[in-house]
Amino acid sequence: MISVLSIVHDTMVDGPGFRTSIYCAGCPNHCPGCHNPQSWDISHGTMTSTDELMKEIMSDPFANVTFSGGDPMFQAKGFAELARAIREQSSKSIWCFTGYLFENLVKNPEQLELLRQIDVLVDGPFVQELRDEDLFFRGSSNQRIINVQKSLKEGRVIELNLTTENPNPVL
Repeated sequence: MISVLSIVHDTMVDGPGFRTSIYCAGCPNHCPGCHNPQSWDISHGTMTSTDELMKEIMSDPFANVTFSGGDPMFQAKGFAELARAIREQSSKSIWCFTGYLFENLVKNPEQLELLRQIDVLVDGPFVQELRDEDLFFRGSSNQRIINVQKSLKEGRVIELNLTTENPNPVL
């Protein structure tokens, strides 16, 4: 079960191309200037099963998937289960946004399990002083767009180059 605030179909702001974005509730980061402060409280969401979320995701066969929030890593176990279901039933790429750093996520078993299931991670807290509206898919310049599978394989952060690499790498 995941505490979900909303599901947005055919969005183009949470990664390249058309995406189905799952916005979850719950975020302990409380970044000053956050664009979604109503997402901080996990009780603001509706508990939603993996099966219900899969119906929404699979209703658009051409859209890839984004996990956002709140912070999906705050509900890593539920999102890992959802990501495994997506992998079993489709070839959709999965992007995930988090205020945590990749280097810390790999140390937590539940968060690492979610990382193993996703393709791209946008990591790091939103820093208002580093806000840059010209950045693709990030709010502030400290945030990184990471090719998760390459990073896990090499044991270090490998950032995705959006100008030369496929922005929707699939496992």
